[in-house]
Amino acid sequence: MDVKKELIKKYSNNSKHSNYQVLPSSLKFVINDDDVETRTRFEKERLDYILKKIEVRNKSVLDIGGNTGFFTFELIDAGAKSVHYYEGNTSHADFIDLASKYLNLGKKIKITNKYFSFEGDANMKYDIILLLNVLHHLGDDYGDQGISIDAAKQNMLVQLNSLHSMADVIVFQLGFNWKGNPNNCLFEDGTKKEMIDFVKTGVNGYWDIIEIGIAEKKTDNIVYCELSDKNIERDDSLGEFLNRPLFILKANK
Repeated sequence: MDVKKELIKKYSNNSKHSNYQVLPSSLKFVINDDDVETRTRFEKERLDYILKKIEVRNKSVLDIGGNTGFFTFELIDAGAKSVHYYEGNTSHADFIDLASKYLNLGKKIKITNKYFSFEGDANMKYDIILLLNVLHHLGDDYGDQGISIDAAKQNMLVQLNSLHSMADVIVFQLGFNWKGNPNNCLFEDGTKKEMIDFVKTGVNGYWDIIEIGIAEKKTDNIVYCELSDKNIERDDSLGEFLNRPLFILKANK
């Protein structure tokens, strides 16, 4: 088998979320950026913030909606004991399967090719959960296709809170637009404050918010910084994605 050719094929298989993440550094010696088209969502910048705020060494991780595995592979490289990669897209899961075997990481990366059920399975225990930009696809990529936007918002909180018994820490991010459609904004004014208030109120009794990272442009670079009175304001010049706060929550047990 030509592993490089197969990895490129599986990475590039067309879907709504294909080419969504940059390649993890551990695969750069097999595939380079010229081999595939990527549409970065500032994975490296978010990873830098996550690694500054939480200890991942020797920790077990659940990566829900892991896409093409940037965070899965990078957290292994950062010393995570294991990652359970959970992804409903078969092409993405096949890419991770081939890549993890090629990198001899099969004992550290467990792959489940399903959409996560959010049923609060007491038998699933991890130190850290990644839930990055998944829940606003409720009613589209997964779940009840006929759900209303108001019901979807409440179910997003139910799903987030269902995880509190499964891990000590969750890294969470949510899009502003339901199903990715800018005509279906989840919050009236589309502001960070509205989202932060929504999460803060909605997780009360389940999670404590310990950090909120906000993207800022510094010279030509994007850096995630602590929430402040200045960066809480919406910055339209950055686009919708970079206005999404990055939450680190600790389980309230």
